[in-house]
Amino acid sequence: MRVIYNEQMADLANLLGEMAGLAGQAMEQATQSLLQADLTLAEQVIGEQDRISVMIAEAEEKAFALLALQAPVAGDLRQVVSAIQIVADVNRMGALALHVAKVTRRRHPNHALPESVNGYFAEMGRIAVNMGAGAKEVLETRDPERAAQLNQDDEAMDDLHRHLFTLLMDREWKYGVAAAVDATLLGRYYERFADHAVEIGRRVIFLVTGILPGEGELEG
Repeated sequence: MRVIYNEQMADLANLLGEMAGLAGQAMEQATQSLLQADLTLAEQVIGEQDRISVMIAEAEEKAFALLALQAPVAGDLRQVVSAIQIVADVNRMGALALHVAKVTRRRHPNHALPESVNGYFAEMGRIAVNMGAGAKEVLETRDPERAAQLNQDDEAMDDLHRHLFTLLMDREWKYGVAAAVDATLLGRYYERFADHAVEIGRRVIFLVTGILPGEGELEG
């Protein structure tokens, strides 16, 4: 029974890692579509969501089957419950990439963003993609030190988000209300994507150590 449980947990961990990687790829493509007003790329991200949804359902089924059939306790129970919570975080990461792509589609053939803020979103996209890859790595390796490092990228994302918000609130903003609203929403999507990657890191640390770091307690 123990061998079967370990194999099933390994399968679930690999599936979660694969999904996190796909969420990062989706955000990379969504960012490119946003910056280039590329409708084809945006539609590709939107079309891939069905595949991710199937994988989410599969991961949830695997996790709940472990809970119901293996009746885990102590550390094993911690692993299964954490996996269920990680599924939710990965799901949200994919959904946030989808939101970015939908903004591109909604504003096409126009660009959703003024050129003056493209640099912010190019960098936010780069950080988000790195965090998606980091979450994938952490889920596959269960390395608590690497998991803690996700917080460093999140701090960089938060700094960019704050600077962007300051720019949007400036009286010198000359691109109208619609562009300000789009930029505000998009900034939030990237910030939340990063937050969910950090949460995955926290859950992996909990899996390994039995201690769930509080917000602000992670150190790279």
